Amino acid sequence: MPINNPKEVLALVEKSASDKISLPVRKVLILAFLAGAYIAMGGLFSIVIGYGFPAMASEPGLQRLLSGLVFPLGLMLVVFAGAELFTGNNAVLVPGALGRRYGWCKVLKNWTLVYIGNFIGSLFFAYFFVKLPGMLSAESWHSAAVGVAEAKVSMPWLTVFLRGVGANWLVCLAVWMGLSANDVAGRILGLFFPVMCFVAIGYEHSVANMFFIPLGMMHGASVTLADFVFANLIPATLGNIVGGAAFVGGIYWYANK
Repeated sequence: MPINNPKEVLALVEKSASDKISLPVRKVLILAFLAGAYIAMGGLFSIVIGYGFPAMASEPGLQRLLSGLVFPLGLMLVVFAGAELFTGNNAVLVPGALGRRYGWCKVLKNWTLVYIGNFIGSLFFAYFFVKLPGMLSAESWHSAAVGVAEAKVSMPWLTVFLRGVGANWLVCLAVWMGLSANDVAGRILGLFFPVMCFVAIGYEHSVANMFFIPLGMMHGASVTLADFVFANLIPATLGNIVGGAAFVGGIYWYANK
């Protein structure tokens, strides 16, 4: 089946964005909650598989590859089951705003509501479906959760910001590539490789970090709330906005308007 060309993808994005903008607040929050939980599911999967073979600790590339191979589950659930993801909306809502189909206030309102819903969904899954049932009780997984959280808050602010740009550039390209296909298999392939790439490289995704860092804190990581918010979440979020809004939504609108 032929793929959609860039102009056709842009039209699909603008239609999707118009639907998102018109959703009632309660529905946005519910769908955003689900997206946060779905990304957390992919995050848990990536820890279990990526860090489930202690003998591979000396092979960091292979370890990251394994994590990257399974993490795309989260975005696939968001796209196919239907949910609202902050990082995807960073790109999807921009062309319509640049084309003056709706105002920037509506974009910011959507981003804010979805961000809150994603955060709640991530925390909910981390506590009730990972911490309480003891899913990371094995030493290798417990240590991985703690180590990942501590590593994410130990980087310089600019490093996290730039890694955030890279992460959402790839995540939003995954959304674009998914929309270029008209069948399930094609969409899965379009979503899979960019997301696998950003995880394997080690970029910073704000919604994923809403799961990874609190999860590490729940398991004893030496991370304070201030560390979480100011050393990682804020720069990662700002970088994600730039990566999605400027490098995908903005550029493709300008190139194909």
